Amino acid sequence: MLQTGKTFRCSSPFRKPEMNNIRYTLLSDGSSDRALIPILTWLLHFRLGNQAINAEYADLRRLPRPPKILSDRIVKAVELFPCDILFVHRDAENQPAALRRREIEDAISTALTLIQLPHTFCVIPIRMGEAWLLIDETAIRKASGNPISRAPLILPSISRLESLPDPKNTLYGLIQKASGLRGRRLRNLRVNKCVHRLAELIDDFTPLRQLSAFSSLESDLERQIAAN
Repeated sequence: MLQTGKTFRCSSPFRKPEMNNIRYTLLSDGSSDRALIPILTWLLHFRLGNQAINAEYADLRRLPRPPKILSDRIVKAVELFPCDILFVHRDAENQPAALRRREIEDAISTALTLIQLPHTFCVIPIRMGEAWLLIDETAIRKASGNPISRAPLILPSISRLESLPDPKNTLYGLIQKASGLRGRRLRNLRVNKCVHRLAELIDDFTPLRQLSAFSSLESDLERQIAAN
């Protein structure tokens, strides 16, 4: 959970050992961030064992008047997608992760003046969330639609993932290269869908535990479990 010295009024799925079904909601900046759901589901299974995990993506864009302020978006996400755990995602991009975290914490504090929240965690990949998918060459080939591709793919080392200037462009380039397509067929390749498929194809996100942003998220979750 958020470790800032603040006290948040939150319900706790971790206090109910008989609970075998945990619901979580992901609130993020854009629909492409749905690719984080398999990662978060894996992490919860890793930390909580064999409990059933149900995920929802808080897509607020289709509302007649989508809220723009983060605190309002948090309130609306919890109202429309009730859950035991809320993950609030923002890419760090060119901002310090600590600044993004503070922005989320301030928004949560404001939201708590209006409603009671479930346990809420920050998801703040350094640069972009696509960096968390640059870990499995075989899955990238399958996601491209060409699992038998022999195109040479050079994935960045885990130690470099958080320093890549543009992980999204790197990932898209690898998928396009693995596809083996050219010309119009390459232009028609829906790479964003390939990215979502890639996230579903990766079955082990253990390498991400070496990254500072992922480690921070896991530590928050672990501390909250231990506290209950």
